[in-house]
Amino acid sequence: MKSKDIQALLDEPACSHNDKSKSGCAKLKPGATAGGCSFDGAQIALLPIADVAHIVHGSIACAGSSWDNRGTKSTGPTMYRIGMTTDLTEQDVIMGRGEKRLFHSIKQAIDTYNPPAVFVYNTCVPALIGDDVQAVCKAASEKWGRPVITVDAAGFYGTKNLGNRIAGDSMLKQVIGTREPDPVVDDGRGLKVHDINLIGEYNIAGELWNVLPLLDELGIRVLCTLSGDARFREVQSMHRAEVNMLVCSKATINVARKLEEDFGTPWFEGSFYGVEDMNFALRKIAELIGDPDLTERTEALIARECAQIDKDLDEWRPLLKGKRALLYTGGVKSWSVVSALQDLGMTVVATGTKKSTEEDKARIKDLMGEDGVMIEDGNPRGLIDKVNDLKADVLIAGGRNMYTAIKARIPFLDINQEREFGYAGYSGMTELARQMVLTINNPVWAQVRDVAPWKKAKEG
Repeated sequence: MKSKDIQALLDEPACSHNDKSKSGCAKLKPGATAGGCSFDGAQIALLPIADVAHIVHGSIACAGSSWDNRGTKSTGPTMYRIGMTTDLTEQDVIMGRGEKRLFHSIKQAIDTYNPPAVFVYNTCVPALIGDDVQAVCKAASEKWGRPVITVDAAGFYGTKNLGNRIAGDSMLKQVIGTREPDPVVDDGRGLKVHDINLIGEYNIAGELWNVLPLLDELGIRVLCTLSGDARFREVQSMHRAEVNMLVCSKATINVARKLEEDFGTPWFEGSFYGVEDMNFALRKIAELIGDPDLTERTEALIARECAQIDKDLDEWRPLLKGKRALLYTGGVKSWSVVSALQDLGMTVVATGTKKSTEEDKARIKDLMGEDGVMIEDGNPRGLIDKVNDLKADVLIAGGRNMYTAIKARIPFLDINQEREFGYAGYSGMTELARQMVLTINNPVWAQVRDVAPWKKAKEG
């Protein structure tokens, strides 16, 4: 990828961090890729497209362990869970065999799995030695008669966020708009069907399935989720949506902006976490579509679901009321989960903002007030000190913080992509409440905080 193309992605006009005087909104700093490089970000953004063969062109270390390394779920194909790599060695680099290995790898993937498309991820080593990945992909596509998509996201290009944008840019330039949507099937309900896209939704732990039945009930068809439980043909038809909902602006805001510029599709950023945010998302979709009948049915559905969730949460709210939570995550979850916890009657004493946009931080202030504590640096010692200083009852963070919490004898709930439970939608709120109660009230915490039996005996 040329430096001017990278700079164009960094200078994202729709992003609040954008500042051209400082080389864009994702200026690369020394050590910035320690939390994930461009390749990592690109693969995270596209790997949930379930029926595509994802080939990592590079050393086997770049491929890592693809099996369940992200908690995204699929209703059908499991191709995305198969790790494919060209496994470049030192001999391949010295002898210049990288392009040949890639060509044969594409052939093997097509012969073995017959996927509708192949995605090839360029990494540092082939980018440094000058492999013409785009030419190889073009030749392979012509030879085997199916799309072979280049995702040029070598790790040294920049951060994980830049990789997200490179992935979205690859879809915009090579995939979106190459196919028309499937015709609408009459289901006998007499509803006018409206098409939308969910951009930056990854179906972690299958939580999107809590939301899709409600959209279907309203006559809203999700053309594509980029990229949770997606199919290649769905990505191809994204340009025909009436509305785009941006679930994670930090990742793929360039896709939403470009679709609006090229096809006039309005977009908004929303969340499916928490009752209030769920209500807002449904109302905003109906508002942007502009169908009065849809708006009326949306209000009826919201009234019904809110009445039901109030009943479902009756047994959990008394156990959670007044409990104090420290939330350390990033992006959209830095504010959307705050809203969900407040719906449960909990107090969020602090939230992480390391990966949050300025809009995310503004929402946090609206939810937590001007005195709300925002944590930029999440080093283990600092998190433990914050939990103790703010008298938090539970730490809600990603899996990498789990052992920090356990060693400090702090109740911990996983909120990131490795989690086993889906918290989106109205039904997800019940699951969140249940898991929160089980976590905070687990009897093990009283035991591990108590004086050891042998010390008690000695003191006695």
